[in-house]
Amino acid sequence: MPGLALWRCDIAKIKVLQLKEIPDGGLKMVTAGGQDILLARTGEKVYAAQNSCTHLGGSLSRGTLEGTVVTCPRHRSQFDMKDGKVLRWTTWPSAVLLFAKLVKPPRPLKTYPVSVESGDVFVEV
Repeated sequence: MPGLALWRCDIAKIKVLQLKEIPDGGLKMVTAGGQDILLARTGEKVYAAQNSCTHLGGSLSRGTLEGTVVTCPRHRSQFDMKDGKVLRWTTWPSAVLLFAKLVKPPRPLKTYPVSVESGDVFVEV
């Protein structure tokens, strides 16, 4: 039929752990839907994003978290866990950074919806 839109829903809401398993200000990697997901906790709020840094693939769960900003342990790239936005691509000197951005432009992290229900953390993947 003309104008008929077909939607396919492949999203699953998966329980990944209990809130008490992530300390406030902490990072934890979980696997959900066959994907490595980074969880970041700030207070009672939990954010989820891909665990692999979009710069050179560093494991973000081995990085640091300040507020909602995660820093990659490899080249100090920074991302906001709220929306995956790139805040800093690397800490390389200006000329090197400019070249690096041309070779591999900054890309945000893929983020995932998270909910906390009765102390359980769910991620939609």
